[in-house]
Amino acid sequence: MKLLLTGFEPFGGSTVNPSEQVVRALANGALPDVELHTAVLPVDRASGPAALLRAVREFQSDAVLCLGEASGRAAISIERVALNLMDYRLADNAGNQVMDEPVVSEGPAAYFVTLPVRAMLEAMKAANVPAELSLSAGAFLCNQVLFQLLHHLALNEASTRAGFVHVPSLPEQVVNKDRLIPSMSLGIMLTGIRAAITAIANGSKDHA
Repeated sequence: MKLLLTGFEPFGGSTVNPSEQVVRALANGALPDVELHTAVLPVDRASGPAALLRAVREFQSDAVLCLGEASGRAAISIERVALNLMDYRLADNAGNQVMDEPVVSEGPAAYFVTLPVRAMLEAMKAANVPAELSLSAGAFLCNQVLFQLLHHLALNEASTRAGFVHVPSLPEQVVNKDRLIPSMSLGIMLTGIRAAITAIANGSKDHA
């Protein structure tokens, strides 16, 4: 199976993004039965989705798994829905802060992801990694790239499966905060994402 794995560059004043760290670490190691391609996306409303769609066209993968950071979460979150909504809680790295705008004008209200989310969840739990299903990818860049990806695949009637997973902050990102929030080590994240990719590669079928 050919799989495209993406993460995001740091944003919001942080110097690190755990999704980027996971992508870079997995790019250096083999996964059984997986031809892995990777990309790190800019946190920019224009160049982020554009970079993802370029990688999709270039690699022609069987599946796409996008990763992003969700600070404050205690578990790896498997998203189920992308909303046709941009409502940024903070500015992107280009200074854009969008409010109450559709991702795609005249597009559908939402898309369900097409990866086997329950199989991914069970695989992570079997690997002793805290994981959960989450309803939607929010309304920031994570949701935007997921919606534009699913919209692109739908318009082109592509068989490529796609979805999104949020990872928690790393310990080094939260240790000096005034109010401590949950975090997860990079090693545990890597175990979880490897398990999720294995579930995707196994071709498990379920409904989002």
